[in-house]
Amino acid sequence: MLPSDFRQLNKTMLAKLLVASTLMFGFGFAMVPIYQKICEVTGVNVLTQRDERAEAFAKNTQVDSSRSITIEFDANAHGPWQFKPEVNALTAHPGELVTVYYELRNRSEYAVTGQAIPSYAPGHAANYFKKLECFCFKQQALDAGETRKFPVVFVVDPQLPTDVSNITLSYTFFDIAGTTKASVDSQPSMSSSGQLAPSGQAGKAPSAPERRS
Repeated sequence: MLPSDFRQLNKTMLAKLLVASTLMFGFGFAMVPIYQKICEVTGVNVLTQRDERAEAFAKNTQVDSSRSITIEFDANAHGPWQFKPEVNALTAHPGELVTVYYELRNRSEYAVTGQAIPSYAPGHAANYFKKLECFCFKQQALDAGETRKFPVVFVVDPQLPTDVSNITLSYTFFDIAGTTKASVDSQPSMSSSGQLAPSGQAGKAPSAPERRS
């Protein structure tokens, strides 16, 4: 194969990779609105609405000490996030009130708003996983470099089928499209003379030369 053929092949492969990367990036931004639309259509919204019955359920439910459920916690992130659970797994009894924490850090140099989307394995365990408090109920905005810990308070319904002894709770944290704002001071601006001016100097008239007596 001639060198020109190699160059053409590399250009074609690079173009395909760029298209694939763009599609994946766009899908990440579209994931949250798509999920919200599905929630609206199906009437199931575990994303932005708290189940008001969960607190009463936790107060009135007896702890089933005869059963133990292993609950594993997972975290994934799309964007400038460092996202992880404080514990990877724990054991709890059905009906027992449990609190765990997730740590989220904005690694970028500007404020970012994101949304967490939960998922469960096995999938039908979601019907028996009652959350009283969760950062996934609303969007979260973090300043540049900010780190925050969020509690997840939940109880597992004792009606959980007996063949389920392990549940995995996983969150994926996404950027919210259109909410990322870089600091204005970090952007280059035009001076009154039409030249690029250092930050904070845009629009300022040049100082008059010093008069000497």
